[in-house]
Amino acid sequence: MRAIRASQIALFLLLLALILVLALLTTALLDGAPLGDFRALVLVFGAVLLIYLYAILIYRTLLYVAPLKEGIVAEHTPEETIANLNILFYLLLFNSLIRTHFIPVPLLRLLYLALGAKLGSNTYCAGVILDPPLTHIGSNSIVGHDAVIFSHVIEGDKLELRAVHIGNNVTIGATAVIMAGVGIGDRSIISAGAVVTKDSQIGADEVWGGIPAKRLRSLKA
Repeated sequence: MRAIRASQIALFLLLLALILVLALLTTALLDGAPLGDFRALVLVFGAVLLIYLYAILIYRTLLYVAPLKEGIVAEHTPEETIANLNILFYLLLFNSLIRTHFIPVPLLRLLYLALGAKLGSNTYCAGVILDPPLTHIGSNSIVGHDAVIFSHVIEGDKLELRAVHIGNNVTIGATAVIMAGVGIGDRSIISAGAVVTKDSQIGADEVWGGIPAKRLRSLKA
């Protein structure tokens, strides 16, 4: 695994400091409002909420200025810095929020949209999307409980980004794993616990399962 350089960590910490300052300043403004008997509780909850809201804002601004690009990420390049900042934001801020299972699935959809995932109408994820900006899912699809979708490849020192494209009316079973570069056609089903290896291309109306996942049958008559 390629090490995250000190300069990249320092840049993340600078952005984190900005997030904390903005959240604390906004919380200080709330302190002057008539908050009632639960003032301390409201202020603490408000501060935590503001930290995440500002974190999403800074994260999306960063990716707007320097979006993640598919392909092999060369060392000591601006692309590597952006990729590692994306990893740091997720591991240190968003991962703990998503994996608590505290957030209801409809609100989790809004969180993934805020983080840059492309989700069609009536599509929900009860699992984990590790690289939201590189994840595209159509309409009326469901990602089951504790399923994982990721769009990065880490093999030794190699770091590569590959988007995942999932069609409409797709069902991904609980605890399934969808790796980088995978494409899944409309109306297909990925069985619970399946591991779809990187760059696999699944056609429409197909059922896949197993480790590694293979085509089991077609849904067409």
